[in-house]
Amino acid sequence: MGTLHSMTAFARESSNTGQTELTVELRTVNHRYLDCTFKLPDSLRALEPKLREQASKSLARGKMDCLIRIQQGSETGPSLSINHDSLAQLSQASAEVAAVIGTREPTTLQVLQFPGICSPPEQSAEVLHRAILELFEKALANLVANRSREGEKLSRLVTERIDQVEEQVAGTRKLVPALQQQQRDKVIARIEELGVDVDQGRLEQELVYLAQKSDVDEELDRLDAHIDEVRRALQQGGPCGRRLDFLMQELNREANTLSSKSTSSGTTQNAVELKVLIEQMREQIQNIE
Repeated sequence: MGTLHSMTAFARESSNTGQTELTVELRTVNHRYLDCTFKLPDSLRALEPKLREQASKSLARGKMDCLIRIQQGSETGPSLSINHDSLAQLSQASAEVAAVIGTREPTTLQVLQFPGICSPPEQSAEVLHRAILELFEKALANLVANRSREGEKLSRLVTERIDQVEEQVAGTRKLVPALQQQQRDKVIARIEELGVDVDQGRLEQELVYLAQKSDVDEELDRLDAHIDEVRRALQQGGPCGRRLDFLMQELNREANTLSSKSTSSGTTQNAVELKVLIEQMREQIQNIE
């Protein structure tokens, strides 16, 4: 049986390079097509096309939000470097200010805390980008696995409902001959009750017309065909959400016609139950890729 994927899933992966703590979070929800949004630090903006390309290879549909965070790591050893140019400028500016207003110069700790004076050692952009791409690929694989697990649940739910739809169709098909005969007998009994002389040929024509008007064999046959198509799509798997959604529309159209042609409370109830089951399937199918 083919694999179905839900469009609703979440994945999170982290790694520590020593100098940096990297985190990738992926979240997907249902959408008509693949729509990827990336929230990245400015230093990673150049990676967005590659990330988008990776996502499109693994996902067919869904709105994906990707969040990537970079935080300073906890590697031991020297972790700060002094920007001597900025330090010299700060020292000169502090001396000029002190000469005018008489304020004492800043302490060493205050100097270190001043923006631009010290910074962690720079990490190679190439190394950082490679680490991000590897972590994103890992998170993406995790996301796909989660979507697959959720897809299995959706497949079971839809299969259960389509089995019930088939039962309703079969039940309605069994009722039809008796209902048509009952309808014919009622017309004849009414005519006899009224004591009216009726041309038998004309009566038969009207009875045939009445039977044709309430005949639902075509609707039942089309419902059976759509049921087979739903099962075939579930069996094949892959990105079949759009096809399943179309089949739900077709099933619902036939159920509505069946309801409009109903001549008894039994077939009316079956038609209502069909529409309830179809709507339950449609709600689940909205999340299938």
